[in-house]
Amino acid sequence: MQLLQTPSLLLCSVLATIIPLARAQTATTPAASSQTAPPDRVKEAEEAFRAGSAAYRQNDLLSAHIQFAKVVKLAPEVAAGHSAFGTVLLAEGNLAYAVDQLELAHKLDPQNSDASLNLAITYSQLREYQKSMQMFQLLDGAKSDASQALTPQASIAYAAALAATGEPATAQKQLESALYNSPDNAALHDSLGTILAQQQTYSDATVQFQRAISLEPSLAAAHYHLGSVFLNQGDLANAVSELTKANNLSKENVEYALQLGRALLASDQEDAAITVLRHAMAVDPASTDIKYELALTLQANDNPREAIPLFQQVAAARPQDSAVLTNLGLALVQTGDAKGAIIFYLRALALDEKNPTLRQDLGVAYLQQSDLNHAIEQFREGLLIEPDNSHLHYDLGLALKLKDDPTAAVAEFLRAEQLDPRLPDPPYTLGVLYMQLGRFPESQAELENATALRPNNGEAWALLGNVYKNNNDPEKAASALRRAIDLLPNQPSPHISLAAILSQQGDSEGAAAERKKAAALSRIAVSRQRANFALDSGKALLKQGKTADAIFQLQTAVEADPNYSEAHSALADALDRQGRSADAALERQKAKKLLANTSSAGEVPSAHP
Repeated sequence: MQLLQTPSLLLCSVLATIIPLARAQTATTPAASSQTAPPDRVKEAEEAFRAGSAAYRQNDLLSAHIQFAKVVKLAPEVAAGHSAFGTVLLAEGNLAYAVDQLELAHKLDPQNSDASLNLAITYSQLREYQKSMQMFQLLDGAKSDASQALTPQASIAYAAALAATGEPATAQKQLESALYNSPDNAALHDSLGTILAQQQTYSDATVQFQRAISLEPSLAAAHYHLGSVFLNQGDLANAVSELTKANNLSKENVEYALQLGRALLASDQEDAAITVLRHAMAVDPASTDIKYELALTLQANDNPREAIPLFQQVAAARPQDSAVLTNLGLALVQTGDAKGAIIFYLRALALDEKNPTLRQDLGVAYLQQSDLNHAIEQFREGLLIEPDNSHLHYDLGLALKLKDDPTAAVAEFLRAEQLDPRLPDPPYTLGVLYMQLGRFPESQAELENATALRPNNGEAWALLGNVYKNNNDPEKAASALRRAIDLLPNQPSPHISLAAILSQQGDSEGAAAERKKAAALSRIAVSRQRANFALDSGKALLKQGKTADAIFQLQTAVEADPNYSEAHSALADALDRQGRSADAALERQKAKKLLANTSSAGEVPSAHP
């Protein structure tokens, strides 16, 4: 990850002397020399120059700006005026105008070392590093100036240009030399740390950044660079801490916000990352980098629907970026639009055909479309590139299983399990497949492995209970089924299986109680099924703009299952469309309460083979 150079506010040169402008005027032709400026104009320019110089020495940049702007208007052919005005513009951070003035000063008087040096600094801060190097080399070639040590800001600019043009070792020496003369300059320590970090000498870079912070705790750039080093090293807690400090010190710096967002996302603080990145986008709405980072964070936070329009905007700006196209495709798959995703995956594949992960993602999209042949083709193409990719073997096994080729599917699942024994999905799916094939001892071994790897997989415990039952081990079966019931309190099937075992053991009262629970849960499941049908219908009608019909269907969903929070939320949206804000607020309140109750109950989503 690149560590960005942050410009210093120090100036490289002080206007210590007042140059009489009348004598400083240049004449390139006899005609020009005869056309001297009127005395009043010359006097006014000299006075403005003196006033600007005095204001500059007092750090009154606004007054200096006004006075030197007057100078260049009164005496446009005098290099010293343009040089002084450019110096003030540089101090104000107005680099685009500073470079115009300094280029003009250099053109009028190529021997003006102040103009040349400030021009070199300005080019470096504009990241026009080749031009910056040319100016610094021009200064180095001037014998009278070669012996003069550069100021800290000039050294920083020179080092940045050297590093950017492939000379990091020389850049490091330049900064070390500058630090010898100014050992307590925080900006120099920060710049040396940046050069070291770019060479991945992180421990030495950390020392420099920490020294900069000890000298100047409010130096946002040093906190940013130190946080970036911690992020590169995987020290997420310290990365978030330092980047938060940088962000607080410079709230309008979008680079700081971007890096903090990345650190928060890496440390699984998606909500905090989204807040930071939304602020950054408010500061710079046109930034594709911010849009992309926010889209990635929303996607990681299980909100692909909101991420999609951001990905689409970034893809329009970067049509040749395969990573952007791939992530857009993934977001579409996550929202069920596999058909739309395939278009973007194919575009990405045309740019990066040797990417096994892209092949896998495209295969999954085909799988979602039930296009098994194309899915298998993509998974196999991916395995040609990366034969030991456990995820590709697993996905190929799924496709072969769906194509009713259990023998080939088992071989792929076993290969995935062998390549990465920590993956819980291959043993779980193998257990399901072996059970379907009647190979219960093998199914038991795989499901035991799956529950050890993922103890909260209620579906796996339920299946294992049934396998134990088939393997004539009722005690283990009952224990596994009770574990499944704990994890899947709303599923009737584990209660039915447990009732059968209890009945075999002679516990008729326990069996009856389990059947009663199963019956109640079945009724709830039927109600939820009805509610889901009405909910989907209502959402579709709402998309078509048929608000009244949508409300009728959504009210049916709520009546079918009053404890369905999503149905209440959808009804609230529809009521808002009809202008019934009070009713909408009531439905949202119900949805929020139901969602909170579900979360506190620890309800776990079902896993699917």
